[in-house]
Amino acid sequence: MADIQSIMQGISIWALPVLLAIVLHEVAHGWMAYKLGDDTAFWLGRLSLNPLRHIDPVGTIVIPLVLVVAGSPFLFGYAKPVPINWRKLRNPKRDMVWVALAGPLTNILLAIISTFLLWLVAMMPASWVWAAEPLSLMLQASILINLVLCIFNLLPLPPLDGGRVAVGLLPQPYSTYLSGIEPYGFMIIVALLLLGILQDLIGPLVMLGAQLLLGLAL
Repeated sequence: MADIQSIMQGISIWALPVLLAIVLHEVAHGWMAYKLGDDTAFWLGRLSLNPLRHIDPVGTIVIPLVLVVAGSPFLFGYAKPVPINWRKLRNPKRDMVWVALAGPLTNILLAIISTFLLWLVAMMPASWVWAAEPLSLMLQASILINLVLCIFNLLPLPPLDGGRVAVGLLPQPYSTYLSGIEPYGFMIIVALLLLGILQDLIGPLVMLGAQLLLGLAL
């Protein structure tokens, strides 16, 4: 268990990157759906960048906070899912693939932007160390959380984004079989997490991606 000082330091470093990564992930889903014909998220105000419209008390606050307190090497969280009415999409089966991919692709873009900003921070003069050090830590946290969200959500298990992509791409009857798993998807994810299988699946990929991006920036 981390001490109070390290907990507060962890919160100050991770809070903004986690919030941006989670909120923009969900906004991207709604924005893509809007562009493809579904205005549900638009009319419900879920295309807003106001984090209060997207925060889930458990997924956005409690889970990341518990992981910080526990000294987890990387964080995870989620926002309130953006409502999507697939019947309004112009080509539901195809368009749901793009709607699902929009979230992870946004996280990849945020990781790349964070890498570029980290490169700029690394070139700041030594006299600016008071600003450069916290900015560097926040940007490294941003790279890590966005990689975690991207890779985790691309697992081919409904209701994760990767599962929805697989359902949209697989032919019948396989897409129907896979979509039938969705009611049990969350329980499967929790079981994989408790057994450590989930960490073993995504951990090496996250670390590989982080080493690559940090190597470009530092």
